[in-house]
Formats: sequence, structure tokens, C-alpha cells
Amino acid sequence: MRAEPTRYGPAGSPRSERWRIERLTEANPLWGSNGIAFGPDGRLHVAQYVAGRISAVDLDSGDVEVVVDLDGPVQSPDDLAFGADGSMYITDLTPGRVWRRAPDGSFTLVTDEVAVPNGIACVGDRVFVNEMRPGGRVLEVTPGAEPVVLADGLAMGNAMQLGPDGCLYYPHMLTGEVHRVPLGGGAPELVAEDVHAPVAVRFDQGGVLTVLSRGAEGIVTRIDLFGTGDRAVVPGEVSGMDNAAFDAENRMFVSSFAAGGIAELAPDGRAREVVPAGLVGPFGVAVHRSGTVFTGDNYRLASLAEGEVSTRELLVFSHGVAADDHGRVHLTSQFGDVRSYQPEDRVLTTRARELSRPTGVAARADGSLVVAETGAGRVVAIAEDDVLTVLAEGLDSPVDVAVDEQDRCYVTDERRGTVSLVGADGTSVVAAGLDAPQGIAVLDGELFVVETGRRRLLAIDPATGAQRVEAQDLAVGLPPGTARPQPELFNCGLPGVPVPFAGVAAGADSSLYVSANGEGSVLHLRR
Repeated sequence: MRAEPTRYGPAGSPRSERWRIERLTEANPLWGSNGIAFGPDGRLHVAQYVAGRISAVDLDSGDVEVVVDLDGPVQSPDDLAFGADGSMYITDLTPGRVWRRAPDGSFTLVTDEVAVPNGIACVGDRVFVNEMRPGGRVLEVTPGAEPVVLADGLAMGNAMQLGPDGCLYYPHMLTGEVHRVPLGGGAPELVAEDVHAPVAVRFDQGGVLTVLSRGAEGIVTRIDLFGTGDRAVVPGEVSGMDNAAFDAENRMFVSSFAAGGIAELAPDGRAREVVPAGLVGPFGVAVHRSGTVFTGDNYRLASLAEGEVSTRELLVFSHGVAADDHGRVHLTSQFGDVRSYQPEDRVLTTRARELSRPTGVAARADGSLVVAETGAGRVVAIAEDDVLTVLAEGLDSPVDVAVDEQDRCYVTDERRGTVSLVGADGTSVVAAGLDAPQGIAVLDGELFVVETGRRRLLAIDPATGAQRVEAQDLAVGLPPGTARPQPELFNCGLPGVPVPFAGVAAGADSSLYVSANGEGSVLHLRR
């Protein structure tokens, strides 16, 4: 079954009588890519953590088929492996579960007693997982039995594999090391140190240890452990790698947590695209004074130009985005931070920490920032000296903010269905009765709001509250008729799955940009 060009299918066809709408980027055919493994059918199966589903890729054609969709029990699949009987075992990271999917498609909970389960390996009918947390463990898990601890003290475990010597090999992401432990347990042994940002440990068909880097440089480290002992370090063309799988011909296929897609990575680092990379969100969107369009794409700050998506920086957990007149780009992370970034010299400054789910951000003329602190029901300002001031509180679910030419601030409240003006004495409602309003921007004296509940873009007169529908059938939020519980934002104190939101931004040419986060694209609206 060939994948739809967008996960929305025919429902994701935006239309407008006032605007010409085109996709600035193509819809993402593979919604993120994390753990990968070859299944009994020969296809490469891909765990899609943010998307909450699992797909299978035909490597000859590039066709993608969803095999575990949003209506299943798995919330945030991060890695997978196949047992001897063809069952698929899945680490469901955020709720802390390990699942077995039988060949007939039925699910069994293997265990829910693993914290932040990530890497997984099958050895015959035995299943092993590790934990992606400081002080994590390697465990053997069996349905109906207590997990058996093989090793502990992991500094953030991740993708692991059985080596030719019968030991499990796994990375310590925080310390740049690779360790191994016998299947029966025992003292872990340090195998390699000073490995660049190790995220996945794999063995090729010749038994050479291959370690992927999660960094922007796409580094692959190869160590001939059972031969010469030589180490080779090669930079590659895939940024933010997550996992790898070798086929029978020893071709290495890699996934990218940052951009999704699947690529074949040659020994010299060159990449051949199998499934195109794309946007994992997108969430906030902003137009830089240079004309470059930026978007917060969860694991990176992405830039968009001429139909191409580029990773400007691997700024992990980038959500809300705003640009100011001084050339800076400001970002929020729903996990608590507000940061400012200088694209020219690539300097990043943290402006605030430990906020409660900050989402939308806007820049004032004086250089200060206005932030919708969704989890706290507040709108706050951050001055140039990083002093934080509360502008409004007692809101239900403020999602995005916008500032007009007079520096007046407007905020959307998703649960209340309102757009409000933030004044010195609190907020006053400008428009009510909206269905889950999220992104907001100011253009030519009007407010433009993404009404995600009705999948529309509205224009609102800030003086009268009069509304006008500007565009309909936007691919924002989940596809119609789809239900999926929102995974937790935090898990064991570590970042979980972000809450998606659809941003909107105005360009200097009076065009608009909308985050079509239901399909992984950005829409460009021109009059």
C-alpha cells in the first residue's frame, strides 16, 4: 500500500477564496524516524516517537505503510526489535511500557516496570531493554515476570545490539562510551570511550562495531573489535541520527530523530535518500528580517527555502519561534526554557528557565519578549536583562501571543476559545466562541488566528471582534476522526512528548505562513 502524500489524505487540502495557498515544504511521508529494524517481510520497520505510530518501508520503492496507527495502545514508540516467531517488541518510552505485537496484530503488555525504556534487542525469544536516563539499567523482560537486571549505572542508554561474542553492547550517551554486558548479567565492561555523541550501537555483517552519533556532524565511528582493533571516524550527510540497520548485503540504513526519513549511508558518509526527510512538527513559525522562514521543529530550528527544509541548528526542544528587528530568533521549549539565537554568529543565550510549558513567543520593539506560559495560565514578559514580569494570569490555556505596531499584546486561550488583549489591568476578550484557537499573528491591523478545532484561519478585527474565515480545511492537529491520547510532557523528570500547536506568522510582503502540523509542512498564503 503506497503512503498518502500527507497523513491527512484528501482531508488535508486547504482552500481559500482570498488567498493563494501553496505548501512551502512537502508534506512529510514518514512522520519522524527513530528505532528501525528489518521485519520478517523484509521491509524496514520504523518507530515514530513523536507521531505515535510505526510504519514499514519498502527500500526498493520507498513506499511507506503504517502498520501500527494512532488507534493502538502504543503512545510513543522509540525502538523496536523482532523475536524468533516474528513478533514485534516495542519500547513505549513516555508511559514506560514494553509491548509485544504478535504476527496477527494483537498486542500484549510485556511490562510497565521499566523507566524510560528505549533500546531493545531480541535474542531468540529473549527480550532485553535499557533505560534512557542517568542511572539507567539493562533488563531482561518477560510477560508475567519481574524484569531481571543485567546491569545498572547507565548514563542514558539507547539503541543496543547483541555482539558476535554473545554480549549486549549499548551506549552511554552522556559520557561518550560504549559498554557491554553478558546475557546472564555481571559486571559491565567499557568497550570504547571518547566516542562522538553515541546514540546507537550496531554490528555490520562482518562483525565491525558501528556507533552512530546524534550530533549535527553525522559522525559514524567504526571499531574492528574482533580483528585489528582499528578505529575509523567518518562524518556523514545525515544530521541527528537515531538508529541504523544493516541488510543482508551489508548496506547501512539510518534514521534521523531530527528530520525523519530513511537514508542509505555509504561507508564514506554519502547518503542516498530512500524516504525524504521532512518536518517532525512543525510548531511555531517566524519570518526573519532576511526573509528566511524559521520553524520550531521539536528537535531543531529548521529553515525553509525553495521547497527545501534545512537544519539550521540541532536546538533540541524548539517549539515557539519569533524573530525581532535586530536579527535574533527567539525560541521556547515546552519543557521550560526560553532562548535567543543569533543566526549570523550562531550564539545561543538562555533567557529563562523552569517556566511551565512556555509555548508562543513574540518580540516587542524594545527588545523584550512576551511569552504564553501555557502550563501556568500566564503571559509573561522577559526584559533585555532577563528580568521576568507577569503581564496576565488566571488564564486557562494560553497558547500563542502576538504584538501589534503599538506594542499591544494579544493572546489565544485554547480551552476558553478566546482571543484577548493583554492590558495593564489584565485581559479583555476581543473574540470568543472559537474552537481551540492557537497560533496568532498581526497583519495590516487585523489578527490572524489558527482555529484548530475547525481547521480554519480566521481574521479578527481587534476593535470590534468581527470575524472572517480566510482559509479552510487546514491540516492542523490530528486527522479528522482520529483519536490519540496526548502522551505525558515529562517522564521520570525527563522530556516526554511535546503538545503540538499550529503557529502563524506574517511576512514583510503581507503574506502569511501557517504551521500545518497535521501533515508536516508549512503553508504559504499570498493574496
